[in-house]
Amino acid sequence: MAPIGSLWGDARQRQTKYILSAAAIAGLEVDLQPFEFGVTNKSPEFVNKFPFAKIPTFEGEDGFILLEGASIARYVASLAPESGLLGNSIKDAALVDQWIHFAEHEINTFTDYIWQLVERFVPEKAYSENIHKVIAERQERSLKFLEQNLDLRKFLVTDEITLADIIVAGVIQRAARVTLGAAERALYPNVFAYYERVAGDPRIKDIFGAKDFVEVPVAPKKDE
Repeated sequence: MAPIGSLWGDARQRQTKYILSAAAIAGLEVDLQPFEFGVTNKSPEFVNKFPFAKIPTFEGEDGFILLEGASIARYVASLAPESGLLGNSIKDAALVDQWIHFAEHEINTFTDYIWQLVERFVPEKAYSENIHKVIAERQERSLKFLEQNLDLRKFLVTDEITLADIIVAGVIQRAARVTLGAAERALYPNVFAYYERVAGDPRIKDIFGAKDFVEVPVAPKKDE
């Protein structure tokens, strides 16, 4: 099968995992291009084609250009409607989108905020324990909501893996490498049993790779 297009991204990046996983389940091939961060995306050829100069980026065989991981993954899924990745009805598709937005904005946003705060990627490299606490509480609220929704469900929308499950699993993997240590993960048994179902699917297991979960959440160094 000929590739549907070329993808520039890092295979370790959750957004790239979304796209490659969607393609694998859809039975489609995406040509992952060689990429070196800070080099490839600063080359004149790359910037001319992708002015935003970020990854992942996609170019279809017909020249169609697309940015943002979830959008590219959704486009890939739409090319194989029989895969069930977008559900089986208009309502299913709306639920898929709901969970994608929820995962990206109500869980992953807080993972990124906390990581940036602890690593001093904020103005004046300041760290605020109070801000850290508030952000962690907001993520906790979202995880509790997800835990409740998975109480009696194998997957989020249908009885099979959809794009929503791929993206939620990617977001959970990222959180468990940053904000959710062993003690925190124990609070969400449904979420992490679900993660194992999705990330352990033989079609995408190698794409998700090793869990590499942290034992304790990231925190500022004691001398900071």
